[in-house]
Amino acid sequence: MNEAASSADTVAAPRPVAGEGETGGVDYSDPDVTLGAHEDRWAWRARLRRHPATHLAWRSAVGVVGSVVTVGGLIMVPAPGPGWAVVILGLVILASEFEFAQRWLDFVKGYVHRWNRWVMTQPLWLRCAIGFAALLLVWGALWLTFVLFGLPGWTPDWAAQQLARLPGLD
Repeated sequence: MNEAASSADTVAAPRPVAGEGETGGVDYSDPDVTLGAHEDRWAWRARLRRHPATHLAWRSAVGVVGSVVTVGGLIMVPAPGPGWAVVILGLVILASEFEFAQRWLDFVKGYVHRWNRWVMTQPLWLRCAIGFAALLLVWGALWLTFVLFGLPGWTPDWAAQQLARLPGLD
C-alpha cells in the first residue's frame, strides 16, 4: 500500500480546545454545523463523509434517530424513569454528527461534572439528604402518575393491593 492511500484512511482526532482540561472538547472555531471527515476518529465514518451522497444519507439517518431519541426522552422527563438519561443518549447520537449537539453535550457534561464535584465535597448527612430528596421526588412522581392514569394493567395483584392503600389510589 502506498503512503497516499494509507494517509487517506488515517483520520486526525478533533483538536482539544484550549483550557478545556479534563473534558478534551472539540474545536468549534470552524463555522461548519457538522463534523468534517478530517475531524472523525473512525475511518469507516470518515469515508462516508468524503462522498456527498453517503454523507447526506448518514447525516439524515443520525439526525432522525438522534432527534427521535431526544424528543422521546424529553417526553419521558416528567414521568419517573430515565428521561434525562434518554435525552443525553439522544444528544450523544446527534453529537456524533452535528457540532451544535456536541456543544450542548459538552455543556451538559460540564454541569453534571460540577454538580457531582460539589455533592462529593458536602458532608455525608447532606449527601444522604440529597439522595433521600431524589427518592421522595421519584416516589411522588410515581404516585402522581398512578393517581392521574391509574395502575398499569400489568401490575401484579399483590402490588396492586399494596398500592391501593395509598391515598388517592382507591
